[in-house]
Amino acid sequence: MDERRVWPPTEHADDLPPSARWYGTPAPPPRRIPRRLRRLLLIAAVSLGAGAVIGGIVLFVVGRPAAPVETVLVTDTLAGLTYPIPPGWHEGALAPVTGFTSVAVNDDRATVMARPGEKLDAGDPRPALLKLAETYSRLLLHGDTVDVVEDKKVAIGGRTGHTRAVRAEYRDVVNQPAFLRVTVLTAEEGRSVVLLGLAHPDDPASRREIDTIMTSAR
Repeated sequence: MDERRVWPPTEHADDLPPSARWYGTPAPPPRRIPRRLRRLLLIAAVSLGAGAVIGGIVLFVVGRPAAPVETVLVTDTLAGLTYPIPPGWHEGALAPVTGFTSVAVNDDRATVMARPGEKLDAGDPRPALLKLAETYSRLLLHGDTVDVVEDKKVAIGGRTGHTRAVRAEYRDVVNQPAFLRVTVLTAEEGRSVVLLGLAHPDDPASRREIDTIMTSAR
């Protein structure tokens, strides 16, 4: 009797069923993942996917360039002057002090006004400036003590002039210190332009904003 060769060969071919002699030893079925573990893996996969989406959105938003801040200009045709105002400020309809022809305000904290001025000596505008600073200090501050913060020549927007800043303090506990700056600039035909800035209460941020507006005038 002819011997038939088993394929694949095995040492215990006689112990295997006929099908195993051709296809090899049956492999055990893969272990099933428990239902609870499958649920956890699904939740983890969904969370990772959501995290990737959210991360992409955040990266897109953060990566976008910030929109440029629009500069608002106040144009005073009577004074022949234009000056920009920073964010948080807005142009007022009517200046609160007689004679001023334009005004910009930041709520109740700070104010800048402009008006055409009188003729002055373009070579030495300081005497005219001192008179105006004294007048507006008495009119607007009513301080118990008024100290000079700055007094100097300036050149703004192609004009020369002089500026003076004072700080007023009060003995009562209700009124906080106030800041006042008056600037006189030369104009055409020997005339002048007057800028006035007032901050109450006096604080560094309001001072900077007032100074920025005045020094940016054109």
